[in-house]
Amino acid sequence: MSIDDRIVSDLVSNHVEFVTTVPCKQLAGVIAKIDDCDDIYHIPSNKEDEGMGLCAGAYMGGKRPAIIMQNTAIGVTINTLVTLTQYYRMPLPMLISYRGELGEPVACQVEMAVHTKALLAQLNIPTYHFHHEDDVNEFDAILKHTFMCNKPVAILTDASFWNGY
Repeated sequence: MSIDDRIVSDLVSNHVEFVTTVPCKQLAGVIAKIDDCDDIYHIPSNKEDEGMGLCAGAYMGGKRPAIIMQNTAIGVTINTLVTLTQYYRMPLPMLISYRGELGEPVACQVEMAVHTKALLAQLNIPTYHFHHEDDVNEFDAILKHTFMCNKPVAILTDASFWNGY
């Protein structure tokens, strides 16, 4: 089973019924699989904070949400994460492409990589970092943890996890 198939399978088995995504080259495969999945209602977002608002609406409407996004927008999501997601104890799995590490071909991506983990730590958001393909085996347990404790959780997936840039 491919990484993309495993992620979608784990989302479905954990009753995630609503996913919003923001385009990203590294996440394109999993986004396409989600778009093709009949068990998940997929709405693309223009911006990550908009996507979190959509997830909040889905959650308050009785659905389990998730967002798929890039780490470069963590900065614009801080207010939404604190005043909406955390304040209302909303479980939100955030599958995040972690751009900006060694080998990154886009210079502006590097600056946010320097701050991503520190910002998530400052917000007390549990963070997991997937480096290798078999790290996807932890995804199911992370989803269960997220919904059990009603907290947002960040899953950072770097270029090596997706087999390069």
